Amino acid sequence: MQGANMLLDEPVRLTSVLTPVKPKVFPSLTKIVGTLGPQSHSVEVIEECLTAGMAVARFDFSWMDATYHQETLNNLRKAAQNVKKLCPVMLDTLGPEIQVHNSTGGPIELKAGDHVTITSDISKAPSSEILPIKFGDLAKDVKKGDTLFIGQYLFTGSETTSSWLEVLETSGEDVECLVTNTATLAGPMFTLHVSKAHVSLPTLSDYDKEVISTWGLRNSVDIISLSHTRSAEDVREVRSFLQSHDLQDTQIYAKVENTEGLDHFDEILQEADGIIISRGDLGIDLPPEDVFLSQKIAIKKCNLAGKPVIITRVVDSMIDNLRPTRAEATDVANAVLDGTDGILLGAETHRGPYPVDAVSTVGRICAEAESVYNQLVHFKKVMKHVGDAMPHEESVASSAVRTAMKVKAAAILVFTFSGRAARLVAKYKPPMPVLAVVFPREGSDPTKWRSYGTTQARQCFAVRGVYPLMGSTEEAETGGLTKEEYGIKLAQNYGRSVGMLKPFDRLIIFQKIGDSSVVKIIECDSS
Repeated sequence: MQGANMLLDEPVRLTSVLTPVKPKVFPSLTKIVGTLGPQSHSVEVIEECLTAGMAVARFDFSWMDATYHQETLNNLRKAAQNVKKLCPVMLDTLGPEIQVHNSTGGPIELKAGDHVTITSDISKAPSSEILPIKFGDLAKDVKKGDTLFIGQYLFTGSETTSSWLEVLETSGEDVECLVTNTATLAGPMFTLHVSKAHVSLPTLSDYDKEVISTWGLRNSVDIISLSHTRSAEDVREVRSFLQSHDLQDTQIYAKVENTEGLDHFDEILQEADGIIISRGDLGIDLPPEDVFLSQKIAIKKCNLAGKPVIITRVVDSMIDNLRPTRAEATDVANAVLDGTDGILLGAETHRGPYPVDAVSTVGRICAEAESVYNQLVHFKKVMKHVGDAMPHEESVASSAVRTAMKVKAAAILVFTFSGRAARLVAKYKPPMPVLAVVFPREGSDPTKWRSYGTTQARQCFAVRGVYPLMGSTEEAETGGLTKEEYGIKLAQNYGRSVGMLKPFDRLIIFQKIGDSSVVKIIECDSS
């Protein structure tokens, strides 16, 4: 294979791998999404997660109520203030998820060869013979021979804690199934997944609408993670709902986790602000040998479109263990080499005993993979995809990245209002960080912009390599500086404080002046 087509930047010598790497002061370019829960609820632990590299905080509303999540969010805000970091809030919807509530609390033994009935009669206690669900149309949505999967909340992926069921027959609202593998279901709640069949439940449930219109609105959530996205219409419906509830600035990341979502991936990508490849459920719908290919194709499409893509379920063993398996570590690195923007940690930070270690370990793996990422190959692919008739702003953004690579710049500085310019630069995956100084648009209401600007800045944190900073026109004027001078000073001070910049480092500046976009090179101050 020719070097220009390799995943790695250049052949890596074994001696270089064995040589201890000097740790970076600032996190990896790849962003880490941490799900906050019982093990990551306190201010102290959240502070440690943020310091270790957590860039986005995910709130999963399929677990616990709004009061609990509000306490966690309040703690996140305190922690972010303490460590002087912005952190976007991602609200994960429940979607068309079918749940079995284990009202008895005891373990349920399912044995291979036995029969179990899934019923909509929730008055019946769950047992090894019957599993009640709050959904009366399952019998209409499945047929004989279909496969169902039932497992603990936040699937562990272990065959001893989840079971595959084969539909034998339906009767009224009951579905009789054959248990194909022995398993012990334990915990307060199990999730039932129907493989390769359309479930007639809305993607945005009534519960989701209530949560978004109350908790989401009250906290001005930055990102909605739309679980079980099956079509572009799902995204449009949520967009309309957000706009009708004064959340028009909230981004939508479509969570693709079934074959329906893959079938309509191109249309979903066009409508959504970002994509989450949810490999938990996707790994149930697809044969094991097809999961890697769907991931690679999806990442490539997102990269070419310049939209963030996040991968889930990479270090499941860290739910219980301090270290990931060798296969998991390789999986994380391969996702980075494929071009993912972020890694999402679920149960690892939610209920695992090592949330901070999970974040820091994944961050180190990402950083190591980034050091050998073949950025030039990616750059050429994106340039070819965009074509010769490139919009002016994107042309300058790509030039900024090319210039930064040629002069070995330490960082790229972008002045932006909406974050779009920073995302355009990030589309070309520069090997250095992108410092995005978010300024208010001229003539905007300062009181309204502060909220809007903070949202735009926080949302940039989900994009690979982008580190947003809040700019202030008033502070610039008070200090007798132009907006550009102020932005450069702000970026340099931040870069030095996190070990990203040092005296005499080269800094590429990308900014829009009037209707034009320009690129220039400066040297960092020696002071």
